[in-house]
Amino acid sequence: MPDASTPAPQLVDHHAGHRERLRARFMAAPNAVPDYELLELILFRTIPRRDVKPLAKELIALFGSFGSVLHADPARLREVKGIKDATIIDFHIARETSLRLTQAKVMKREVISSWTALIDYCSVSMAHNALEQFRILFLDRQNVLIADEVQQTGTIDHTPVYPREVVKRALALNASSIILVHNHPSGDPTPSTADIEMTKKIIETAKPLGIAIHDHLVIGKGRHASFRSLGLI
Repeated sequence: MPDASTPAPQLVDHHAGHRERLRARFMAAPNAVPDYELLELILFRTIPRRDVKPLAKELIALFGSFGSVLHADPARLREVKGIKDATIIDFHIARETSLRLTQAKVMKREVISSWTALIDYCSVSMAHNALEQFRILFLDRQNVLIADEVQQTGTIDHTPVYPREVVKRALALNASSIILVHNHPSGDPTPSTADIEMTKKIIETAKPLGIAIHDHLVIGKGRHASFRSLGLI
């Protein structure tokens, strides 16, 4: 029997060295850290004393990308061994932080001169959604973004849109023009025939009331389509 005075052996975290090295590399060059290692850094917070690299790679393979992991449905995430509610909360925190940072670059600003920032914001907001979502960006006479609202959420390939409701909301906000935005969960932002017809109906409804449709953006995964650039408006 060991002597009672002998200190108990200390547990060694064999992964601590890797974690510290990864944190140091991230602080030195954040842009050089690949997606799976960025996901590791998030997993470190809620999964101690475990090599989370395989889990990070598994999550990205399962959901398709780093962004899709952060936007994944909590019920699906819970099906992955090792993922608990605390980790899911951290994913939501990371997602919401990114959204608010991009939103701050466009809200109450003139959007035409901030077009790249606007696309970034729409992409962060919608590109990884599993369902189609239709939102409206409301602009004043100086093209300043005064409101951003989700009007409808639909299925994986369809969102019901009601032109009268779009125009009614624009009038309530005293908006002079609007930008329509919706996502394609398939990842391909090519406008469908239904998208084009719906946009025409909104233009026809809004025009007599002096409300212009500045553009209709379709957000895919890593790509977007602009109706104005395509000559559809």
